[in-house]
Amino acid sequence: QLQLVQSGGGLVQPGGSLRLSCAASGFTFDHYAIGWFRQAPGKERKRLSCFNTNDGNIYYADSVKGRFTFSRDSAKNTVYLQMNTLKTEDTAVYYCNARRDYYFGVYFPWGQGTQVTVSS
Repeated sequence: QLQLVQSGGGLVQPGGSLRLSCAASGFTFDHYAIGWFRQAPGKERKRLSCFNTNDGNIYYADSVKGRFTFSRDSAKNTVYLQMNTLKTEDTAVYYCNARRDYYFGVYFPWGQGTQVTVSS
């Protein structure tokens, strides 16, 4: 059974840090473009960071480049998103998801995500 289980998130003050985890099961982790997304209230879901299976590079959206770091632990089938220097505008529900190809295809069904709130 394909499954992505997220953990982490919560409430943090501006300038703080959080780490999200996403444990994958039921599929060959290294063969999928797995990434992190977020959706703020009233806005569309956006991709923040993703592993490109074609060249091994990591994509970052401009809004998080230099502050967020994507990492993978293949032995644990887990990806992480280290979020530093958080801003109030980073407040959103965060999701991890994967699809077979980096450029096109269908993602797994979206889960509930993890709430991240940045507030003083």
